[in-house]
Amino acid sequence: MARNQKDYFYHKAKNAGYRSRASYKLDQINTKHNVIKPGDSVVDLGAAPGGWLQMAKELSGGRVVGVDLQKIKPIEDVETIKGDITRDTTLKKIEEIIGEHGADVVICDAAPNLTGSWELDHGRSIGLSESALAIAKKLLKPGGNFVVKVFQGDMFKDFLDEAKENFVYLRSFTPRASRKESAEIYVVGKKFLSTLIKKGQEYDVEILEIGDQRDGIARVGDFVVFVPNTKVGQHVRVQITDVKPKFAFANIIE
Repeated sequence: MARNQKDYFYHKAKNAGYRSRASYKLDQINTKHNVIKPGDSVVDLGAAPGGWLQMAKELSGGRVVGVDLQKIKPIEDVETIKGDITRDTTLKKIEEIIGEHGADVVICDAAPNLTGSWELDHGRSIGLSESALAIAKKLLKPGGNFVVKVFQGDMFKDFLDEAKENFVYLRSFTPRASRKESAEIYVVGKKFLSTLIKKGQEYDVEILEIGDQRDGIARVGDFVVFVPNTKVGQHVRVQITDVKPKFAFANIIE
């Protein structure tokens, strides 16, 4: 059955003109989680041979950039960079293309060269995923989305916990186009939190104004925090109860 499944998506991709069966993985991820929307700017890390780039361009129609150590064969209206995603020089090239406001979506289907040693392969996969997450945090707009491939194993939960701190919504998902015998799984993060403010943290703040919903408005740096049952000019100690991409909610600590 697994072989038949592999053959089905391989031949389907070949007949449709996609460079790999992985194109259907991204399509299925997007159908389920709606990470790429029309007009989105998308950065694909570890993009060769280009199957995800092709699908990302179809789904977005906006600016799509692919990065890989290997040279990527040209794709119409897709920009590519040959470079190491962990180097600052490569990051700067990406930023020059997508602009100062950042990317709407960062995706990564990269996998390590397999050795046959499960512990080593899993560790290398987690290392790649952590690198992709670190780069996504530098490139994403507030509220942006992220997709990365990970091999399941004993370090998967730690990676999931790390990623959860950076997104409002985080799920793991296995598309039908993945081979049944594969240990790969995709982590999907939505609504990137660009702030360092986290749920449970405490701050001393001053209420600067009252919002439309009658909540007090304070700021931690440039970040807006809504605090109920307060007055302008009041100095209070608060605990963060929820964090969104552009603002947070907090309650007064009695």
